[in-house]
Amino acid sequence: MHDDDLLAELLPRLTQLSNVLNRGRMFEQAATAAGISLERPAVAVLSILKMAGQPLRIGEIADRMQVAGPHATRQVQGLEQRGLVHRIADPHDQRARLIDLTPEGASTADRYMRTVLGWFTGALAHWPTQDRQDLGRLLGRMVDDLSAHLSATDDTRGQA
Repeated sequence: MHDDDLLAELLPRLTQLSNVLNRGRMFEQAATAAGISLERPAVAVLSILKMAGQPLRIGEIADRMQVAGPHATRQVQGLEQRGLVHRIADPHDQRARLIDLTPEGASTADRYMRTVLGWFTGALAHWPTQDRQDLGRLLGRMVDDLSAHLSATDDTRGQA
C-alpha cells in the first residue's frame, strides 16, 4: 500500500474526529456540566490562556484560535466585562498590554477543561499507556507538520 493510500484511509477518520470535537453538542454538554454560560469562542480564549500558563497578547490569542485579531479582541472585551480576564502591562514593552486570567476566569477554564479531559480519560482508559503516549506524540507531530506545511503554502501564495 502506498503512502497516499494510507493517508486517504486516514482522512475520513480525521473528518470524523473533527466533527466530534467541533459539534456544538459536545461543547454545550461540557459547558453545562461545568456550569459555564459562555459561548464557545469565549471559552476558547479562557482555555488558551489557561494552557499557555502565562498572559498573552491579543494577537497571540487570535493566532492560537486561528481567527482574525478583531474577533479575538471582541471576545476578550466580553470576558473583561464579565471579570474573567484583565489587561496587564507587558514587562518587555510597557506600551503593550497582555491578557491575563482573573481567579474567576482561571476557575472557569479549569472546570471546562476538567470536564473535557475527563471524557477523554474515560474514552481512552482501556488503552495501554504506550498507545496513549504514541497517540499524543504522533498527533502532535502531525498537527505541527501540517500547520507548518499550510503556513508555507500561504506564504508562497502571498508572494505570487
